[in-house]
Amino acid sequence: MTSIATPDPTPERAASLQCGRHRLDLSFPRVMGILNVTPDSFSDGGRHVALDDALRRAEQMLAEGAAVIDVGGESTRPGADAVPEQQELDRVAPVVEALVRELDALVSVDTSSARVMRECAVRGASMINDVRGLEREGALSAAASSGLPVCLMHRQGEPQDMQHAPRYDVPIESAVAEYLGERVSACEAAGISRQQLLLDPGFGFGKSVEHNLRLLNRMRSLEALGLPLLVGMSRKSMIGKVLGRPVEERLAGGLALSAIAVERGAKILRVHDVGATVDAVTMAWAVLQEGCEPSNYKESLS
Repeated sequence: MTSIATPDPTPERAASLQCGRHRLDLSFPRVMGILNVTPDSFSDGGRHVALDDALRRAEQMLAEGAAVIDVGGESTRPGADAVPEQQELDRVAPVVEALVRELDALVSVDTSSARVMRECAVRGASMINDVRGLEREGALSAAASSGLPVCLMHRQGEPQDMQHAPRYDVPIESAVAEYLGERVSACEAAGISRQQLLLDPGFGFGKSVEHNLRLLNRMRSLEALGLPLLVGMSRKSMIGKVLGRPVEERLAGGLALSAIAVERGAKILRVHDVGATVDAVTMAWAVLQEGCEPSNYKESLS
């Protein structure tokens, strides 16, 4: 098994992230708003396909306190089909360009495609968020040449089959740490600095409910990798299966998970419901800081 890297002691690496022309303060947890420009995403498919609709939704999320807007043009829900690269680019690139031009937003592009990474970087994207950990052909070199920070996610399998009875031969937190450690090493070998990497445990990607719950409970163990953690559990089936709630009734469960994730070390929460999550994160952070002034968190979002 690959050994887990020693945490980097440099405070700057943990405290902030250079994202193109933006600097993202990670001295406290931040919220990333999800903007799917797809017809088939599990929760909001088809709602923001038109450019004006996407802009207005992004504007709303920024007003509610989102620090990052994550734009995706290919659904990675369980059972989703792959999208042709040109179609993904046609969906995503105009939105990224408009968000940067009209809202000066810090935009993350949710893609595994090398071409989409390159084209969106040219259009002003400030971060790459890849559910496949830069494993697709050309993705490592594209990410390296962009100079942008990259979020590497753990998964088992592909969307078409990842939820077909997932199993692991080692504890889930060990499997996740081993995979992410290997991908970090691959990134460094390709010329991507550790200072530009984030890690996502990949809740719901090739994991049973039991796997997801244990992974969140033991997420602190991933801090040994020494990199900021990005967590996405918003409206996912783990909430529905525990609470017996449909997608549109999973907010309360998602807020509980977000608060726990903050306590377990998450630096970025990727969510659909930005305003409510900002409140939950602010409250959790105030408790963890034992009464710090709210301005240390919430006012810094304005």
